[in-house]
Amino acid sequence: MKILMTASEAVPFAKTGGLADVASALCRSLDQAGHEVLLVLPHYPQLLPHGARQRFQIEPIGEEFSLPVGPRKSKGSFLSAKLPNSNVQVLLVDQPDYFDRPSPYVYENIPYEDNCERFVFFSRAIVEVMKQFGPYDIVHANDWQTGLLPALIDIEARKQSAAIQRTGTVFTIHNLAFQGRFWHWDMVLTGLDWKYFNWKQMEFFGDLNLLKTGIVFADMVTTVSPTYAREIQSPDFGWGLDPALSGRGDSLVGILNGVDTDIWHPENDRFIKCNYNAETVEEKKAICKADLQKTLGLPEKPDAPIVAMISRMSQQKGFDLLKKAGDRLLNNDAQFVFLGTGERSFEQFVKELSQTYPNRVASLVRFDEELAHKIEAGSDLFLMPSEFEPCGLNQLYSMLYGTVPVVHAVGGLADSVVPVSPETLAEKTATGFSFERYSAEAFLTAFEAALAAYRDPELWQQIRLNGMKQDLSWDNIAKEYVRVYERAINKHAK
Repeated sequence: MKILMTASEAVPFAKTGGLADVASALCRSLDQAGHEVLLVLPHYPQLLPHGARQRFQIEPIGEEFSLPVGPRKSKGSFLSAKLPNSNVQVLLVDQPDYFDRPSPYVYENIPYEDNCERFVFFSRAIVEVMKQFGPYDIVHANDWQTGLLPALIDIEARKQSAAIQRTGTVFTIHNLAFQGRFWHWDMVLTGLDWKYFNWKQMEFFGDLNLLKTGIVFADMVTTVSPTYAREIQSPDFGWGLDPALSGRGDSLVGILNGVDTDIWHPENDRFIKCNYNAETVEEKKAICKADLQKTLGLPEKPDAPIVAMISRMSQQKGFDLLKKAGDRLLNNDAQFVFLGTGERSFEQFVKELSQTYPNRVASLVRFDEELAHKIEAGSDLFLMPSEFEPCGLNQLYSMLYGTVPVVHAVGGLADSVVPVSPETLAEKTATGFSFERYSAEAFLTAFEAALAAYRDPELWQQIRLNGMKQDLSWDNIAKEYVRVYERAINKHAK
């Protein structure tokens, strides 16, 4: 199968969140399964790692092009590159006015005013890729930044090319809260007829909504866990799009994310003090723990549990529960580490915790990939009390690293973490702790149960090993996507 995958970010070219990990990992797994995969991304020169041009073999390819964005035309070109550790070809859409910026979507937490224009151009550039380098059996778009693409293919490109008529389209929602919602006059930028600006297609409470556009026009829609796929069809989790989503019927599919085990696995992780597996975890994870305590400037206490949270600091991620939990969160001998950035009130909250409890709390208000690996390897417990969570990746990393997750049982957290109970312990399937009701009290009850289990070495080792022995790789997940691709292609079979 010839697959065009497109996203607004992918490791190692640019990363702001889990989409970047998922896009590159899925491409690699599809490649390993024998499919021909092209990954199309914007070219963000300021975000490329040092030495990227040589390491990723970045060079010009194809013809320069000029594309309509509303009433004017914008020029662009393509750069080719290689996705490391794979045969996946990467095409970078080069347009300095749109993409030569210090971050992909925002500056100092404020979205760029021309985001609609930028990603209309990007979507039209992907159609240009299809014309110059196609045909493709499937086009797989991700999130609002590529939400216009299924509409452009369906409304325009299929009429212009017999080959594109047979191309199936898949659109994946990674987080329904981010919708690419713009004022109605930005409809002009899309170049599509105003007749598509209606409540069934592109209009949303008077605005243009690019996520809704992808949901409506794609042949198949996926999201990143089965539970989240069910949740978003209800008003409680649908962010106003539940009618459009429930209208998709069985063409909306939830597929749980996996782990790129080339990057995230304690046996081969290049960032951690020493590598380990399920057989050596007890001895060698203790070495990683001591190294983490030393790195963070925390007292080296082998018996004190380290409780970690690597996250965007926002209400969605449950930081309001941490604030409400107050002193009860620290009414124990645990050490805490927070890594991430986000809303200033929550950033200030974790900074104040580390100032009040300097020997027990380390707060790092930044993102640091190497430190994230050290934290997963050196911690005992990982907190994910998210208000909602489409999938989540850190609970998956945590289980592989023998770090027991404490989660709110929603979305992908409910699908991936098996809560401790007498039944799951007997079945040897328990991998963590969870709470159902979104409240500080319910969260603290689960957290305190996890701390109690930590004090029981035999029980703790069983929970830890259950998590580590799971197959969380992308291999089987890629097969599920291929089945979705086949359904999309069959919609255009003649």
